[in-house]
Amino acid sequence: MMEEVIKHLHWLGHDSFMLDYGTVIYFDPYQIPKGSPEADLILITHDHFDHCSPADVQNLSSGDTVVVTNASSAKQLSGKVEILKAGETLEVKNVKIEAFPAYNTNKKFHPKKSGGLAFLLNIEGISIYHAGDTDLIEEMNTIHPDIALLPVSGTYVMTADEAAKAALNMQPKIAIPMHYGSIVGSEKDAVRFKKLLAGQIEVLIMQKE
Repeated sequence: MMEEVIKHLHWLGHDSFMLDYGTVIYFDPYQIPKGSPEADLILITHDHFDHCSPADVQNLSSGDTVVVTNASSAKQLSGKVEILKAGETLEVKNVKIEAFPAYNTNKKFHPKKSGGLAFLLNIEGISIYHAGDTDLIEEMNTIHPDIALLPVSGTYVMTADEAAKAALNMQPKIAIPMHYGSIVGSEKDAVRFKKLLAGQIEVLIMQKE
């Protein structure tokens, strides 16, 4: 089952992913090509322009699309928007969504008080964690997903070394690096992340689609 989910998971660059496993789900869509599949569900972690892009949301939305996000991002969006806070859960289109905090501990870009989110989804028994823009935080110790999407670039988020520690804490079956190759970071960060976890956790470096 997990192998099938992975086959339908596409990295669209930066923190953006699309999962087309029955339900079409986008995470933080940003600069998505026109003509991409319409979304059933869009998840937005926080209100920075490279994560909350009203133009991308509009291009991907039909009248039936549901957007799940935090309060500050919701102010920029229209349509069917559901607001979550860390610790809350919601079920949309048979997808269970649990919100966790995402924030910086040693830098100022994503303060905890801004309400940035990470999402844990459960789809037919497979759990997927999208960490959002975050440092290595204690709340991660309670999360044990099948698939973990983790930022690795440093500067605004965890470094590859910190992301490797997060993965070791969470023990996912597969870890996938993100937040590189666009605004900040490069494939070298993803490669370092994979090397640090060699023999401990399977790491999949995805090609941008």
